[in-house]
Amino acid sequence: MSTTAQPLPAASLLQLIWLASPALPVGGFSYSEGLESGVDRAGVATENIASDWLSDQLQLSLARGDLAVIAGAIPAWRNGDLVKIKALNDWVLQTRETSELRAQAEQMGRSLLEWLRNHHSISDAQLDACAQLPPTYPVTFALAASPLIAGVPDCLTAYAFGWAENMMQAALKSVPLGQSAGQRILARLATEIPVAIATAMALQDHERQAFSPMLAILSSQHETQYSRLFRS
Repeated sequence: MSTTAQPLPAASLLQLIWLASPALPVGGFSYSEGLESGVDRAGVATENIASDWLSDQLQLSLARGDLAVIAGAIPAWRNGDLVKIKALNDWVLQTRETSELRAQAEQMGRSLLEWLRNHHSISDAQLDACAQLPPTYPVTFALAASPLIAGVPDCLTAYAFGWAENMMQAALKSVPLGQSAGQRILARLATEIPVAIATAMALQDHERQAFSPMLAILSSQHETQYSRLFRS
């Protein structure tokens, strides 16, 4: 049997690109996930520091949290395992360490669910089940990706790259940086995303983590920051 990976059907590839787009109307562009507070209070003042910051966030936070949740939620949606879905959604809500981070997960989840209602790939029963959670963004993204003829790693790649683009744009505005610096940061994150995905895929349920104490402190400080561009 051939071990060569088969290309995604064009329709599934386009749907993944669509889901990864910062233009998706879910509000991702309005959040910095603590980066703006890092600029104000933690010395994130250069391209290199911003690049290191986002690289650490990818590997220490996203890979061990949201990506691992999505890796479990996609097969759960495909198998109709609503008990698993609720457990994953509850974990996201319970491990958001500040009100801003939790509000982001909830707002983006609701917005993506409303976007899905305008499409026909998700059944009414699944939409209703998601709405009753109430949904967080990682779990709703998994629902959006679940009907696609795509492997879980491909879906995680789309999610991670969408996150990387949004965070790079946040760095451009808040550090601030130029477009070339932003592209260098994005290029670095793109090379590191496969490692983050491998980490997420290997984690068992009891191994997921949401422990980034400095990020949580900075996120809390952002709530009262004097001047802000972003909602987190």
